[in-house]
Amino acid sequence: MAKLKLRHLPALLASLALAAPALAQDAADSSGADTAAEAPRHSAARGKGRIEVEPYIEAAQVLTAELSPGNDVVTYTRLAAGVDASINGRNTAGGLSLRYERNFGWGKNASDSDTLSGLARVSAAIIPQTLTIEAGGLAARASMDGDGRSVFGGIDNGNDVTHLYAIYAGPSLQTHAGDVAVNAGYRFGYSRADSPRSGFVNADGDPVDVFDESTMHAASIHAGTRPGDVLPVGLGIGAGWNREDISNLDQRLEDFHVRGDVTVPVSQTLAVVGGIGYEKVKISNRDVLWDDAGHPVIGSDGHYKTDKSKPRQIAYDVDGLIWDVGIIWRPSPRTSLEAHVGRRYGSMSYYGSFGWQASRRSSVNVSVYDSISGYGGQLNRALVSLPTDFQAIRDPVTGELSGCVGSLKEGSCINGALGALRSAVFRARGITATYALDLGRITTGIGVGYDRRKYIAADGTILAAVDGKTDENVWLAAYLNGRLGPRSSFSTNIYANWFDSNLDRGGGGTAFGVSAAYNYLLTQRLSATAAVGLDGGTRKRDEDYWNASALVGMRYSF
Repeated sequence: MAKLKLRHLPALLASLALAAPALAQDAADSSGADTAAEAPRHSAARGKGRIEVEPYIEAAQVLTAELSPGNDVVTYTRLAAGVDASINGRNTAGGLSLRYERNFGWGKNASDSDTLSGLARVSAAIIPQTLTIEAGGLAARASMDGDGRSVFGGIDNGNDVTHLYAIYAGPSLQTHAGDVAVNAGYRFGYSRADSPRSGFVNADGDPVDVFDESTMHAASIHAGTRPGDVLPVGLGIGAGWNREDISNLDQRLEDFHVRGDVTVPVSQTLAVVGGIGYEKVKISNRDVLWDDAGHPVIGSDGHYKTDKSKPRQIAYDVDGLIWDVGIIWRPSPRTSLEAHVGRRYGSMSYYGSFGWQASRRSSVNVSVYDSISGYGGQLNRALVSLPTDFQAIRDPVTGELSGCVGSLKEGSCINGALGALRSAVFRARGITATYALDLGRITTGIGVGYDRRKYIAADGTILAAVDGKTDENVWLAAYLNGRLGPRSSFSTNIYANWFDSNLDRGGGGTAFGVSAAYNYLLTQRLSATAAVGLDGGTRKRDEDYWNASALVGMRYSF
């Protein structure tokens, strides 16, 4: 399959923006006046749903002061244009936040830059309750250190920033053959990391092969009956296939499984579940091209050159029995718990989820995961799990996505998908927990998580140096937004990351950031903003770094 080019990504993300209203032909307007402290949104009503679209333009002056280890002060002018939109229709639901900005630096130490950032998720029922098409896209900026670890946001100085892109699309089918429910789906995904740096070097002086791009395919089918429909227990059988191709050293991951499952009801709210089957997982990669002096050849893009003249080397090849047992507990429509333990990928595996919506204004969601993928696959999987009903949370100083969205649904943070931007395939285990509260005038949310990655690479290749090594990342992201009066509002953001790694001697550090903004509505469409922010962190192998920033600007909403 031909690779997607980076220059196509803005068009793809823009197409998602255009596709949302086009797919929502059955969406409808609902009446309701705009609040004075919010920018106006334009709605079109047709029945039970609603389309809301808010295009805008911005102009701002930004000052950034390096507090440590240097003392540079840089100012630049920012011009931006964007659109926020949501669809809530009978057969279509989705959200979009797309923004383009151009920064004009003042002085010799300030460089010009431009950034596209956006998040989109849409689900459209082609045949209601039977055939659905889902699609999503992400464009975001991540700050990176010399070891390739990344976090959302940060000031774009052109050297330590990587631009991340991910898209996916695919159909899903839900139908019945008598008492048997049949579910099937397919998804194609693409992810890319674009960094202006030519390469990274770890504390040992070795090059860090940063992830470049990958394509993903995922297909599944399942047929089953519910308890009581045919037998007192529910029975099912299903199969799944995943493949990820990573451009770095032609890495390839293939995972196929088939399994049967049974559901045994214990009470009206509790069931015991179990499954058994067969799985085959295979990971392979090629070696780097070596020069005459015995050194690895690194291209102008900072990535290893692949030696395509040599055969692919096997890094992981496991097949055999898989199984798991667990419980499903659903005491009310607002509370659900799933917990599973079993054997997969040649060792014990644990996964599950918990969701509790205490009221229509608050929710708690927890997810425990265990998977094998590359960096692009992990990012794409996090994008798929995002809800279609969301409000994008952006840093008021940088304008960047914060990594979490405002939503009462599960899967509202993708921070755990970042971590080390290394190219090697890994097994990821972790947990994510989120809390969201929407009181109308005040909205707040917090997400915390832990992610552990164990890398997998073939012996006899240059990637063998990371085989069996681990990276760990503990992250936190929170926001608090609200209205102070009929014309004024505020927004705040905070993030923190704690990294640890045994990949090299400098494998650890922290990253922190906090920002706050005050907004005042001058007219129905024109608002003014003042914002401040502080970003920084510590590194075991280097000096601490801290940056302070301030912004004043204007926004006009159409």
